[in-house]
Formats: sequence, structure tokens, C-alpha cells
Amino acid sequence: MGRKPFSHSDYNGLLIVDKPIGWSSMDVIRRIRRATNRCKAGHAGTLDPLATGVVVCCLGKATKLVDQLMAGTKVYTTKVDLSAFTQTDDLEGEREEVSIDTPPTQLQVLNAVEQLTGEIQQIPPMYSAIHINGQRAYKLARKGQTVEIEPRTVMVHAIRLLDYQWPYAELEITCGKGTYIRSIARDLGKLLNTGGHCATLRRTTVGPYTLEQAIPGSRLDEPITQADLIPVDEIPHIAESS
Repeated sequence: MGRKPFSHSDYNGLLIVDKPIGWSSMDVIRRIRRATNRCKAGHAGTLDPLATGVVVCCLGKATKLVDQLMAGTKVYTTKVDLSAFTQTDDLEGEREEVSIDTPPTQLQVLNAVEQLTGEIQQIPPMYSAIHINGQRAYKLARKGQTVEIEPRTVMVHAIRLLDYQWPYAELEITCGKGTYIRSIARDLGKLLNTGGHCATLRRTTVGPYTLEQAIPGSRLDEPITQADLIPVDEIPHIAESS
């Protein structure tokens, strides 16, 4: 007798994916559904298409844990280009060049970074999925409408300056739910009287899950088995790490 094929109900657990650049988080989920015979699946936190890195995907019974997993602390690395702003606060938007007489010193960058650490008020990017009067902010912005987004309280646990060679400041950012790294890049530029946008963005950690546990996005072109997943009974309680 041949082995019984996997059905969509056979999959329960987490799949950690290293999302490639250009994919949306929902692109990851669509590929998972195809690779698992249409298993119920969702992700625990959106990652911008121009960003790469960890997307925690919940399959089957694990979809009930999405909210808990989204509350976990996240770690990102980003290279901030201080020579210009953009409308999208990343490389997707048109550059708005800023004239700089003297680039800031490393000490000035460190002092500015310190002001963006802790419990802060942050305005999400104009091009974001925030709801404004029932519509996504990015949809309004693309129509040329003025988008006014209220500041929100977010927690930035730590920012490390990994490298600084004008015009790039490379940062490692540890933060809580709802923090926009693109906003940190923009606000860093405002504090320094320079420009500021994310030239690169990579998420390395979500809660206890890291890149070391992630499969590459290309792996989703192949069938997925239960052995590829972190079982539901091995998922730690991580809400306290938010």
C-alpha cells in the first residue's frame, strides 16, 4: 500500500521563512498554501516587500496563536541612507535630496539614536497599512491625498550603531509590536538635520525565532511536510517578551 498523501488538515505548527526581497508577507502565505494542499495558514507580522528576513507562518491549529506571536520582540538590521528622504521612507519612493554642509559625526549619530530608544511617540510612514477612515494609508497616498497619521506609542528596546560611513548608518534595532523601522530611519534624519530612509531592511528575529531556523523562500516551491514545522506543543509562551 502506498503512503497516504498529506491533506490540508495534516499540517499544524509554525514554519519560519526567510522572505526574499520583492515578496509581500501574503506572497509567502500563498506559496505555503499551494505547497500544503491549501492548508489554513497566516503570518504573525507583516514584513515590507523591500525587506527580507524572518516571517513566522502559522499553519492549522497554530493560527490561533497569531496574536500571541505578533506580540513578541523583534530584531532588525537596517542601513539608513542619511543623504535623502523619500515619500515611502525606503527605496521605493522618489528621493528628496537634502543639502548637507558637514556630515554628522559618529557621536552625533549615537546621541540621536539614543533619543529614539525607549517608549517613544512614533508616526507611521505615510505609505503604510494603517487604517485612515476605513482605508489603508498607502492607498490614499497613492491617490495623491494628504494622509495625516496620529503618533502612536511604541517600545524600542535598543538601537546599536553597527557601522557609520557617511551617508550610511547601519543599525540593529530591537523593538516591540507596531514599531516601524522606516519611521526610525526618517526620524533619525530629522534629528540630525539630514535625510533619512531605509536603504536595506532585514528582520533577524521574531520572539524566540531566528534566521537560523528559517527556510529560504525558494523552498516553498517544493512540498512541505509536518517534519518541516515546529509542532504546536513546542511553541513557548512568548507574550511576556513583548
